[in-house]
Amino acid sequence: QVQLVESGGGLVQPGGSLRLSCAASGLILDHWYIAWFRQAPGKEREGVSCVGSSDDSTVYADSVKGRFTISRDNAKNTVYLQMNSLKPEDTAVYYCAAGEAATLREVLYDYWGQGTQVTVSS
Repeated sequence: QVQLVESGGGLVQPGGSLRLSCAASGLILDHWYIAWFRQAPGKEREGVSCVGSSDDSTVYADSVKGRFTISRDNAKNTVYLQMNSLKPEDTAVYYCAAGEAATLREVLYDYWGQGTQVTVSS
């Protein structure tokens, strides 16, 4: 069965950094687009970043460009999201998802993890 498990979330001060991991099983990472989404209380879920299925092409939301970096390690079947210069508005539950298109629209993703909490606060 396909399973995506996020880890690496936690509490960090503004300006700090975190690295999230998405460990995939039951699928070959190179065959899928993997994206990160986030959802803050009272807000809609939004796409953060996506890495290509057969290459290292990437997509970023405008709100995180220059601060976040997505990467893929096919040998470990894991996708990472390096988050730098974190802001309070980055506080959310972060989810990884596997899909079939280079998009940040959640409807096009087939498999989802359970999420990991990121809290940015002093």
